[in-house]
Amino acid sequence: MNSTQNERINQITSSTLIVGVDIAKFKHVARAQDYRGVELGKPITFENSREGFELFVSWFQKIATEQGFQDAIVGMEPTGHYWLNLAHFLR
Repeated sequence: MNSTQNERINQITSSTLIVGVDIAKFKHVARAQDYRGVELGKPITFENSREGFELFVSWFQKIATEQGFQDAIVGMEPTGHYWLNLAHFLR
């Protein structure tokens, strides 16, 4: 995605669920929040596998539906190469 920092920030609105993922070798941890930083739901730990990714997606989709969000943005730090599988799955 070729965009400036301000363009990326402007993608986040009050109807956007923000999901941050802490990447690790075998298991990742994610938290969901609104644009103000209010945490929603409980954090989830999921495996670095297709089954784990499917669990992760259903987790944040459920939160988005329950809380009335229209969009979701997933952010992660590109730690080594461990983030690539999740990024590819989400894409």
